[in-house]
Amino acid sequence: MSHNVTPGATPRVGLRKTLTLIPVIMMGLAYMQPMTLFDTFGIVSAKTDGHVATAYAFALIAILFTALSYGKLVRRFPSAGSAYTYAQKSISPVVGFMVGWSSLLDYLFMPMINILLAKIYFEALVPSIPSWIFVVLLVGFMTISNLRSIKAVANFNTVIVALQLSLMAVITGVLIYGVFHGQGAATLTSSQPFWNSNAHVAPMITGATILCFSFLGFDGISSLSEETKDADRVIPKAIFLTALIGGVVFIVVSYFLQLWFPRIAEEATQPDIMLAVAGKGFQFGVVVFSTVTVLASGMAAHAGVSRLMYVMGRDGAFPSRFFGYLHPVWRTPAMNVLLVGAIALLAIKFDLETATALINFGALVAFTFVNLSVISQFWIREKRNKTLKDHFQYLLLPVLGALTVGALWVNLEESSMILGLIWAAAGLIYLACVTRVFRNPVPQYEDIA
Repeated sequence: MSHNVTPGATPRVGLRKTLTLIPVIMMGLAYMQPMTLFDTFGIVSAKTDGHVATAYAFALIAILFTALSYGKLVRRFPSAGSAYTYAQKSISPVVGFMVGWSSLLDYLFMPMINILLAKIYFEALVPSIPSWIFVVLLVGFMTISNLRSIKAVANFNTVIVALQLSLMAVITGVLIYGVFHGQGAATLTSSQPFWNSNAHVAPMITGATILCFSFLGFDGISSLSEETKDADRVIPKAIFLTALIGGVVFIVVSYFLQLWFPRIAEEATQPDIMLAVAGKGFQFGVVVFSTVTVLASGMAAHAGVSRLMYVMGRDGAFPSRFFGYLHPVWRTPAMNVLLVGAIALLAIKFDLETATALINFGALVAFTFVNLSVISQFWIREKRNKTLKDHFQYLLLPVLGALTVGALWVNLEESSMILGLIWAAAGLIYLACVTRVFRNPVPQYEDIA
């Protein structure tokens, strides 16, 4: 059952195009939440023997391969369905559905995880107030903002990202001042954070596999394609720039942080680092602000998953009356926004370890099949395989992207793999029911060729 567009028919109400390049980049950076660098620094520094900056450089290179693949497919299929649509159109509708279903495991719980992080920060700051009150207020704000307008969410995220990057610049300034005055390495120009005589590539690659998850969010930009002006030009550029800007920030800040802490405890987290670098008062202020940054990240994730479910509902893969509904005035997928808000309320009782185990599987499925979709669509289907440039763009680069994502698969936690496979099996059973054991075609919307 396909949804074909009849010539001469009245165009259906679509998502409102209000976004431009800078707000889209800010949405991606908000989703990435650059200050998570301070939460992973201790772990990765221990694993890489003090070479976090190099591990970030490896991670950035790996992510940029996949960012290039997203950019190629956005131009070909400017849909809010992102990896779901790309795999559906480039490989097969069955594969597309499974990619979309698997991606939901990542995107559906990401807003809840951000609210859960905010709750943890809140409990540390104000233990006397019941944290469920805070959760309800944050989820309410996040949901109402996404109901009304993607532009409002983008504006909020632009402010928060600007403040976040400014705060990271201040922290970097404090680090530079301290190192200049004898702290840590006691020199601002050193190759030690990147390489020394005891360095080994294998531990750095292991560290890079952990840090690749710091870049999650650059891919979510593709779900804004139907709400962005000149999407085929803006979205590819925004995806690449988001990954690049985030990577450069990570490398620069981790370089100076490594100079301050040539050795640091593996269990050191953001509050520990802030306390050591700038004292108790600064630590308190940073933790308060971190609560706002995770809210911004949650809002961006909320927007992305609402649109993925909207496209799957518009296709008919999910019940279209609910998932394919757009509010007639706000032109937002209101039912999906409310559903994701309800799921985010699970932060009241959920624990962080279980929650984070849910998200990595779906992200890796999306990354893998985006790279494979480039090969299938351009190199095989469109036969762009005649010149050296064709082979480089549509075969070599996506193969490298798939291989670097493969390194992440190898290091995926066992719990993430088990939960992901259970979720995928449930999706396959659901699809079998929808298609009457695959006797009928998988529903898809044919407006995007």
